[in-house]
Order: sequence, then structure tokens, then C-alpha cells
Amino acid sequence: MGYSTHSRTSAPAFIDRLAQSTRSAARFVPSLAGLAVCAWVMFSPGCSSPLRPDPADELRHSIYQSTTREIRELQAYSEATALSREDRTTRMQIDERFRAEGEKIGGPNADIRTILKQTLENDPNRALPDALPLARSLAGRQPRTVALTLERAVRQTAQNNLNVQFSRLAPGVQESQVVAAQAAFDWLFFHNFQWNSTDQPRTSPSIGGSTVGVSSDVRQAVEGTTGIRKRLVTGGQFTVQHLFRYSDVETDNLFNRPDPARDTNIVLQLDQPLLRNFGSDVALAQVRIAKNMERDEVQNLKSTLIQNITDAEVAYWSLVQAQENLKIVQRLFLRGEEVAEVIRIRLGVDAKPVQYTEALSRTESRYNTLQRAQNAVAQASDRLKVLMNDPEFTIASDVQLLSADYPIDEPIQFSLLDAIETAVANRPEVQRALLSIDNTSIRQIVAASGLLPRLDARLQMQINGLGGSTHGAYHDLTTGNNYDYLIGLNFEQPIGNREAEATFRQRRLERSQAVIAYRNTIQNVISEIVVSLRNVVTNYNLIESTRAARVMASESLRALEVEEDLTQPKTAEFLSVKLSRQESLAQAEQEEIQALADYNTALARLHAALGTSLKRNKIYFDVPNVEPVNVGMPIFPTWNEDAGK
Repeated sequence: MGYSTHSRTSAPAFIDRLAQSTRSAARFVPSLAGLAVCAWVMFSPGCSSPLRPDPADELRHSIYQSTTREIRELQAYSEATALSREDRTTRMQIDERFRAEGEKIGGPNADIRTILKQTLENDPNRALPDALPLARSLAGRQPRTVALTLERAVRQTAQNNLNVQFSRLAPGVQESQVVAAQAAFDWLFFHNFQWNSTDQPRTSPSIGGSTVGVSSDVRQAVEGTTGIRKRLVTGGQFTVQHLFRYSDVETDNLFNRPDPARDTNIVLQLDQPLLRNFGSDVALAQVRIAKNMERDEVQNLKSTLIQNITDAEVAYWSLVQAQENLKIVQRLFLRGEEVAEVIRIRLGVDAKPVQYTEALSRTESRYNTLQRAQNAVAQASDRLKVLMNDPEFTIASDVQLLSADYPIDEPIQFSLLDAIETAVANRPEVQRALLSIDNTSIRQIVAASGLLPRLDARLQMQINGLGGSTHGAYHDLTTGNNYDYLIGLNFEQPIGNREAEATFRQRRLERSQAVIAYRNTIQNVISEIVVSLRNVVTNYNLIESTRAARVMASESLRALEVEEDLTQPKTAEFLSVKLSRQESLAQAEQEEIQALADYNTALARLHAALGTSLKRNKIYFDVPNVEPVNVGMPIFPTWNEDAGK
């Protein structure tokens, strides 16, 4: 499974762009010479905006402080520390032989033969119960089981999960938007054709009773204009066009030379705004926003992958816990049946019917718990099926997924400072917040340009040719004897300029909102890191304490069974105590497996909070064809997936 992104982005790269792009109208008005230079380099990134304010130090400082103020106090405590805990079983002073026997009574290594020792002695031919008594499928059949590793669950989720498949298409959609925005600067071919027949009466002056002029204008004209034009990154437009016109004057008493006539011309024209909408910062705004939206969808895809992979890990450990809990409840039920049978046998000796009834009631309650545990395993399997969306394990099938891996119990080393820096560098939410800042800054640049008056220039050169034939017209055109030149300026300024000022104020506030949202994202990320690390530490310690409680409960039940075998009469009161100790052991076992599952779940959520879930599960995230953004200062997050896959 491969995903990746070649995109790299950082707050300094965005802020450097802002510092280069945002300009002040009062400092510079370009001349026609500057316009000519822009026309000369029209195929390059070219002229940027004439607005030249001071660099956006305030914005840079605000983003910088959003991270540094959170980690300032941690600078002195940057060394990694390892998880450690006290071995709480050493103080119990249990003989190693008895400890080994207790492990067979309760815990992950419990032996069903040891639990049913007395029953098997009375009935050696009795078949051992299933290690995992699964509930029947909805079709009434015994489910078909499939052992599933955590690695397979995660990889199937990354490949087949429907949420991931949906998000995987979004970068392609946005890539099309980028191409569409860039296409606005492609060359455009145009052709216009027109035929005109004129028969228009005219007034004619009279001098001395004689009419001067013609009484009507009758002519035929065919005209075709062909050319190409291109939007420039300077904000202007360059046009090259050729016109050919055939005209035939049919007006009485009017003689033209030549008639019919063919006239041609070639026009070179540059239209360029000088103030409002000048420069690449404005002209390329939509392209840059479209690229940011593509990068945003890439990060959204990564976020979806991390979330679904984490959900798969959590669902897997929930399945492990449900399976182990089913084994525990099964052992508890079998023990209860054994005790109830002993009391039944002793009904004519020293047991009372009410005591037998009580034992049956407790056993029946354990059976009810067993049924709930079976349902919990089935539901945990179904949740994992939904996340994996594996065609081999459809939700409605009778396949029962079972875990093939057991929760790990290994300490980790961590540094809160390193954890925060890793999260800030790898979390998709941080990258998306930076993209939002850049988008609002681009829109503010466009709005700042809108504050300026409109001053548009037009430079035009036209070469003309005329002849009585097509050849003669083009020959006259190529001699270059007839030139027209035009230099024009068009000025426009709204009185009050309220709309532009309101738009600029709106864009400025939106950028401030984006900066605040970025700071809020940083705080939320750090909060998740702190909570995740605390959960890891707490559950790591709980594993030891719950294990110690389980060992003590196993030893208590073992000692009671030894006493039962050697000296203690099997009275109803004694057997009631035995039932209670069995329940205490089962509860201790459940707490131990819950602590193990919670620890592994906490590790999964910690890597999700760090943004390193993909790297942890060896998933290479690569989304090609996404234009990189150069990286600035290293303290800010980058889209360097080599550090956060």
C-alpha cells in the first residue's frame, strides 16, 4: 500500500511569500518603461505586485510564538525518559512452585485441565469444552473462524476502508482545479467572421440648386479577424491579431480607388493594469489557492488514513479483550457448575436445598455473563470487518474474526518536548491550519490591490496594408510603410471606495481568524499529546498492579483448593467462599486484560497524536504531482513525509 506526498510546506514559506507579495500603494507607481519590461518578460513569472509594504513581521511572530511559548518551559527537560514500574508481586513471598500452579489456575496461561481437575477425576471420559465458546451465527450455524494479525487488519483498512477510498479521490479532484486555474494563462486562439450589406440613405447638401454628394450608401463588406491572446502573470493581456477586409462600394456616382478594396492589418496590443490588479500576486491568486486546496486534500487524506488505522488498532485490541474476557467468563462458569454439582451431591449429607439453589443462581448468572461475552466478541469482530472492508470477510458472512496477536507489555522512552515537536511537524491538522493562513493571506493581497484606483494602460502598434487585390494588399502590408501607434490610459476611482475597503477589512479579519485557528490547533495537538502520554504511563503501571492482584487472587483460590483437598470438609459455607474467590479471580483477570488492552490502545492513540501512525505501521504515504513549497525555518512543520510516515 503506498501513499506519499512530495509537497512540502511551512509557515515561514507562507510568511516569506506574504512579505514579498503584500505591498503598499503609496510607495510606487510604475512607469510605461516598467510596463514595457513586463511585456518583454511576459513568459516568465514576471513582475510582482507594485504594493511594497514592510514584511509581515507581526504575522510571522504570531505563528512563531504559537509553538515556542508552548515548549519554552520544556527546553530544560528535553532528555527522554523510559517508563518504569515497581514489581508488586515480589512482596507477596509466594513460593515459585506455587506461583507456577497459580498461573495454571488464572491468567493468560490458565489450563482448563487444572480448572476441571476434580470433574475429570470423577468422569475421565468427559470431553474438554471449546477453548473459545463462540455464539452461533445468525444463520444458526457454528461460525467459521479466521485468525487475524494486527498487521493484516491495519493494511486491509488502509487499502479497502471506504472512508479512505473516498478521501483518496479528493486530491485528484483538486488537481483538476489546479489545471483549470493554470489554464487561464494558456494561449487563446480566436477568429471572427462578419459579412455586412449596407444600403443606407443619406442626406445630401445642395449648393446653388445642385445636389452635392450621394443620396445613399450602398456597399458590401466581408471581414475576418484571426488572432491569439494570452493572459499575463503581470495581470495584463497580450494580443496578436490579423484582420482581412474585403469591401465593394456600389453607391451611385461614388467612385473609390481601389474598388473593390482589400485592406489588411496586424495588431500587437498590450493591456496592462498599473495599479489595481497589477502583478503576479493578484493574477496568480486563484492558482495558488487551488494548489493549496490540493495540498489540503492531501493532508485530509493523510488524516483519514491515520484516523482509520487508529480505529482499526483500537478495534483489534477490543477484540483481543473480548476474546480473553470470554475465556475468563467460561472458566468462571465451569468452576461454578463444578461447585454446584458438589453441593447437589451433598444435599443428603450437610447441604440444604436453599444452599444448592443459591449455587445454581450464581452459576446461572455466570452463564448469562457468558452469553454477553459471546455477543461482545461477535460485535468486536463486526466492527473490525466494517473498518477493513475486506471482500473475504463481509459483514453479513458467518466468518468470526479472532485475534492472532496478544497485547505487548513493553516500556517506551519519550520526551514531551520531542513529542510536541514531532506532532507539530507531522500532524495533518497543523499543515491544514497553515494552508488556511496562506489562503486568507492571498485573499488579503487581492483585497489590498482592490483598494487602489484603476489605472489601465494600453500599448498598441498596428501595421496596415491596402490593395485592389489580395496580393497587393499583403504586399503593401509587408512593406511596412503604414504604421499606427496608440498609447492610452484609463483611470477609474469609486468615490468613497467603500466596497473595496469593506472587502479588505473582511480579508484582514479572516486572516486573523486563521492565525487564531492555527494557535488553537497547536494547543489541541499539545493537549492530545499530554493526555495520550499520561494514558500510556497510567496503563503501563496498571498492568503491573492488576497482574499482582490477579496473582494474589490465583494464590488465594489455589490455597483454598489445597485446603479443600487436604483437610477442609466440603460444607456449603466453605463452597460459598470458594465461589466468591472464583469471582474475585475472574474480576482480577478481567482487569488485567483490560489494562493490557488499554495500554496498547493508548500507544495507538499516542502515535495518532504524534502523526506517526503511518510510519509505525510501515505505510509509505506518497501522493505524486503535488507541487512542493520550499521550507523556511526548521521549527515549523514541513510536509517532509520521510520524518512522519
